[in-house]
Amino acid sequence: MAEKTPEYLRKEYTARINKALDFIDSNIDKELSLEKIASVAHFSRFHFHRIFSSFMGETLNQFIQRIRIEKAGSYLLTYPNKSITEVAFDCGFTSSASFARSFKEAYGLSATEWRNKKYADGNISKMESKIGKEHSKRKQVIGISSSYIGFANNNQTWRLEMKDANEKKIKANVKVEELPETTVAYIRHVGSYAGNGKLFEELFTKLFKWAGPRGLVNFPETQIINVYHDDPNITEQEKLRLSCCITVPAETVVDGEIGKMNIKGGKYAIAHFEIDVDQYTAAWTSVFAGWLPESGFEPADGVCFERCLNNPDEHPEKKHIVDICVPVKPVGA
Repeated sequence: MAEKTPEYLRKEYTARINKALDFIDSNIDKELSLEKIASVAHFSRFHFHRIFSSFMGETLNQFIQRIRIEKAGSYLLTYPNKSITEVAFDCGFTSSASFARSFKEAYGLSATEWRNKKYADGNISKMESKIGKEHSKRKQVIGISSSYIGFANNNQTWRLEMKDANEKKIKANVKVEELPETTVAYIRHVGSYAGNGKLFEELFTKLFKWAGPRGLVNFPETQIINVYHDDPNITEQEKLRLSCCITVPAETVVDGEIGKMNIKGGKYAIAHFEIDVDQYTAAWTSVFAGWLPESGFEPADGVCFERCLNNPDEHPEKKHIVDICVPVKPVGA
């Protein structure tokens, strides 16, 4: 048997850690034991802590706690009709008291203060200050009009018109549709990614080098998808998780750095854009700050993602044609 190279082993470990991350994401509202997560990642529980920490830069417990707190911070703002106790249980906390203590330790404010944006002592945490600045920035640079067009195949369509930070116009049509569950193969990046076109190019180059010889690249059936696992307004940049994906048959076998996951089906808001490479952030902002508050929908559980629909180099104006897809449900449902 050929000796396994360090490069092979690194890819194998990366794949196993990714399985653990996917499992945690999908079960964040449940009890997450070391034994179970180590088993999912096919590591001995006696060594998993050290391996996880070396890859992620934080212990397993720290990671789970951070993801729960960050999801709770996002849920508190996204679901105003949910009680704080409901949010706590949705994010895997076993009691409202433990949640309150953990949230206060993480952000320096109570969950109620976070939700209401009221600070009795003016001691705004670094993370909250970041979010506040981002919200102010949105109001300054985004001008949005959302108008109803009509019905087509019983689907309502909205039109978004906005300006980005450079006063360039962006337009989009938004529909709410049922999407099927989708299986994707992915390569994952942890860290900052906004505006880094070279990073995306490198990740997809690796993915296609793996997929091509296996006969898994069959355009136009094959879809190119970017999945964003964290809220960039809450999670620190160096801890953001991005998965660059292509759709694959459910029975596809993956290996090395390449992982496989399912994007669950359901009702999604699909915003269709034709934008410049530096307008992605503005496009996402227009959906969440412009369309959602006027739509009668609110975000549902599940990941947000982009469907990349063209090769910008082949576009006469080098535009990126992209669908931004957000899982949604009627407000209060």
